Amino acid sequence: MINSTVILGSTGSIGRQSVEVCKRLGIKAAALTTNKNIDLLLEQTKALRPEYVCAFDAGANERLRAALQGTGVAVGHSGEAGLIEAATWNSAECVVTAVSGAVGLRPTLAAIDAKKRIALANKETLVCAGSVVMARAREKGAEIVPVDSEHSAVFQCLTARRGELRKVLLTGSGGPFRGWSREETARVTPEMAVKHPNWSMGAKISVDSATMMNKGLEFIEAMHLFSVRPEDIEILIHPESVVHSAVELIDGTVIAQLGVPDMALPIQYALTWPERRESASERLDLTALSGLNFMKPDFEKLPCLALAVDCAKRGGTAPAVLSAANEAAVALFLGRRLGYNEIYDCVAAALGSIDFIAEPSLEDILAADAAARAFVRERYTSCISSSQ
Repeated sequence: MINSTVILGSTGSIGRQSVEVCKRLGIKAAALTTNKNIDLLLEQTKALRPEYVCAFDAGANERLRAALQGTGVAVGHSGEAGLIEAATWNSAECVVTAVSGAVGLRPTLAAIDAKKRIALANKETLVCAGSVVMARAREKGAEIVPVDSEHSAVFQCLTARRGELRKVLLTGSGGPFRGWSREETARVTPEMAVKHPNWSMGAKISVDSATMMNKGLEFIEAMHLFSVRPEDIEILIHPESVVHSAVELIDGTVIAQLGVPDMALPIQYALTWPERRESASERLDLTALSGLNFMKPDFEKLPCLALAVDCAKRGGTAPAVLSAANEAAVALFLGRRLGYNEIYDCVAAALGSIDFIAEPSLEDILAADAAARAFVRERYTSCISSSQ
């Protein structure tokens, strides 16, 4: 088990749960960061006494600096520079990447260069630049342990030797609108989309879970984490969220990981691996289960999922464009400036408009990310202007 960690995004959903896990296990939080929720960060700082803190937002970071003046806690830079400072903090053995979006990419690479363990909760890092990140991790000898419940499940199930794995089985609940038609989902509001039936998550990932884009991003992430081809991954709709994922081996054996839907469990495992420790999570009572259901996804009713799987097969800059355009579109939806169904429309349009590069460099990936975000913003502004 590690003794000290950095938590990038400690005030978000995964970050807050990571803080609680650290408190319970006695793991030192050497550095904490937030986007702009400095009130909660100050509470966490008082409880955990980190050596370093920062806020991504420049104004919030200055308020944080003023609040902590004379306390002995170092307040770093705002923006990406602050995240990189935190990710490479000398006394930490591990970095929990709990920030949302492609902003986690460079700090993750910096942490890998510093040979930290990466407790990876930021899926966009591998979606956008999985080949770059995994190659860097192999080169530097850095450990990457997934925090996503599905990937943590696969990670725990993969006891087989290379060549014995036939298929990765990724499960997903199907979200709150499972089975709805496009006409029905046109009525979906942000309040409806953020209410996941089984999991407690942040707003952006809740919307991604509703559209099933999240499962598509996890599909791409799994390719890189476990070095498997798209045809070696199968997505299963599993409404109960009890089987978090499974693997099928070449002899027909299926090994699955089951548990209550509680993100504290994969967070804890990423911090204690290869050991296991007692947890405070509720225990799964198999006798209380009325049944476990599995079904194939209806890709016609889940166009975001279909789009993501197609991008996984295309490779190149397609996943980066997909992830960035989706992130921008979801932000507009949460701000009530875009309809629910238009999330897919915007992402599909971005993929059709941004130049595709089959074998991109890191700079190409970052440029594709920026171009996709700009495309969605400009498309939205154009649509609003023409309707006024």
